[in-house]
Amino acid sequence: MTDTRRALLDALAAGPVAGPALAERLGVSRAAVWKQVEALREEGWGIESTDDGYRVTDVPEFGGAAIEFGLDAGFAVEFHDSIGSTNERARELATEGHEDVAVVADEQTAGRGRLDRGWTGPPGGIYTSLLLRPDVPPAHAPIYTLAAAVAVTRAAREAGVDARIKWPNDVLVSRAEPEVPLAGGGEAAGDPANESQSDSSDDVLGGSGERGGKKLCGILTEMEGEADRVAWLIAGIGINANVAADSLPEGATSLQIERGEPVDRRAFTQRLLETFDDLRSDPDSVLDAWREHAATLGQRVRVDTPGGEIVGEAVDVTFPGALLVETDDGERERVTAGDCEHLRPI
Repeated sequence: MTDTRRALLDALAAGPVAGPALAERLGVSRAAVWKQVEALREEGWGIESTDDGYRVTDVPEFGGAAIEFGLDAGFAVEFHDSIGSTNERARELATEGHEDVAVVADEQTAGRGRLDRGWTGPPGGIYTSLLLRPDVPPAHAPIYTLAAAVAVTRAAREAGVDARIKWPNDVLVSRAEPEVPLAGGGEAAGDPANESQSDSSDDVLGGSGERGGKKLCGILTEMEGEADRVAWLIAGIGINANVAADSLPEGATSLQIERGEPVDRRAFTQRLLETFDDLRSDPDSVLDAWREHAATLGQRVRVDTPGGEIVGEAVDVTFPGALLVETDDGERERVTAGDCEHLRPI
């Protein structure tokens, strides 16, 4: 979409604007305004001419300009119908000096999770990577992962889906637990929504993907920086939005499945970006928001860390995102990274 067309939509976002006023604001002729309006109509926008001027009556279901229209967040949107990896594209933009860009795609063909695990991103999802340049030390980077999980969860709950957060960055949809333990897969914290892996354990209540829920979303955060500050940070978010069951792996679900009907992806993405934008401007608010929607706190967990396995009850989360686990011998372990599994209570 041309810059003139984007500027025209920005002008119309607040309501009807007369043709002469639009021409003056955009620095073009009235004939040029009319041509741009016609071009937008061909792209699926509903724009009518009233006594008060041009006004938008219908917005396309998804796309960069559609997401930006009326968006109350400090992000430019770069949209792709299909892309290998939104995170990879965001890294390219980072090296070019960009910031505050949301790379959004309908489909990903070469997604990547933690430890370079592959994952699927079928059409109908919301796959976005948020490129930031926060003025914080690298040690504070995990708070942005938690903020992304909160933003997804709030948007999902507002859409009528009972979403919860599994530490630190998976979003699950609640499920009734089976009466007997089944062998199941413990998803690695931080892996995108449909990552391919299978770590079986007799302690994990599987069959539904995770104890107490199916996986709706995964988040992978990457960054580059010096010892004292972050140069850039990318929060990659993969959401199963309007994805049918036969396109998902076992243990995953989608907004469409949970709602029984498709979700408005434009509105969902806007809410996600707006919530994340609010949270990143107030990092101190993130932990309380995360606790409010946590599935992990109060659960018996097993966390595989670089230093070994930690088993106990997850009792809290501390800045910038560490999990506090009270072990069976009463010790409290502070876990900053690892693969977390929800276990059956003793």
